[in-house]
Amino acid sequence: MAVNISVVIPTLRRPALLHKCLNAILAQHCPDFSFDVTIVSDGPDAATESLVQKIKSGHPGFPLYFHSLEKKAGPAAARNYGWKKSTGELIVFTDDDCIPSATWLAGYWTRYRANSQNVIAFTGKVEVPIPAKPTDYEKNVSHLSTAEFITANCACTRTALELVDGFDEAFPVAWREDSDLQFRLMKKQVAIVNVQQAAVCHPVRPASWGSSLRDQQKSMFNALLFKKHPGFYRKRIAESPVWNYYVIFFSTIAAFLAAVFAAPALLAPALLCWLLAVVGFLFKRLKGTDPSVSHRLEMIVTSILIPYLSIYWTIRGALRYKVFFL
Repeated sequence: MAVNISVVIPTLRRPALLHKCLNAILAQHCPDFSFDVTIVSDGPDAATESLVQKIKSGHPGFPLYFHSLEKKAGPAAARNYGWKKSTGELIVFTDDDCIPSATWLAGYWTRYRANSQNVIAFTGKVEVPIPAKPTDYEKNVSHLSTAEFITANCACTRTALELVDGFDEAFPVAWREDSDLQFRLMKKQVAIVNVQQAAVCHPVRPASWGSSLRDQQKSMFNALLFKKHPGFYRKRIAESPVWNYYVIFFSTIAAFLAAVFAAPALLAPALLCWLLAVVGFLFKRLKGTDPSVSHRLEMIVTSILIPYLSIYWTIRGALRYKVFFL
């Protein structure tokens, strides 16, 4: 029997999250279509393989498949492996930390059947529940709900993926590989249709103190996306560099030089400029967020360090991908 939809989920050593995701997929309402599920581990993962086998044993006949990459290569590589191994005419992607609604696949299939095109892509609804006073991290994750096209919830026909040769595996982490796919589809004039009926919930996972500092490393791959799609990047990702970071950086250099060369006329303005820029950044992050002392302390420390780390990783990306990018 031909498979209508193939669901592809990349994962790596997060069996508890994947279990919740698969339970939601097993509960899909699918009256007029068939589907299978392909799990691809981004490297050896005995715990996840064991979970998949356990679920298959409990649901005999359900087409659930597990594959593992020989070594860690990133979610883009895992998704490519998965959709090429699958057989469905419509490929639906989600992440292991998402919980699809019961009508998720039905929403995509209904919209797909309503279109006469066989080269088409879809983006679904992503719900991110956060408290009334979220942390800065929770607030940032909630922006997924307004993203144009993300792999937490999207679908492409097999012919559309073949047209653009899938995901670009030059993106080795979960950052910007979905925007790159979106932009390449758009360049090929592939329609991307929004399907609000295809919804997933993306709960915010706990984050360790100072996680925003580690996240700055992702800035490297902004440079790669900009190199490949400069017009789309400036129109849809960021209209300009984060100039405030550069104000902080250069005022720091100016203050350092003023101190070294004993130039008080320069030192005071440089320090004032640095202080105003950092405080402005801090207050922007604190607005409407968790008022707890620990969170505010985290915001103070990380707001001082983030501009330097962001610029460092941005420059590394620009050098690595040989592009002028700020």
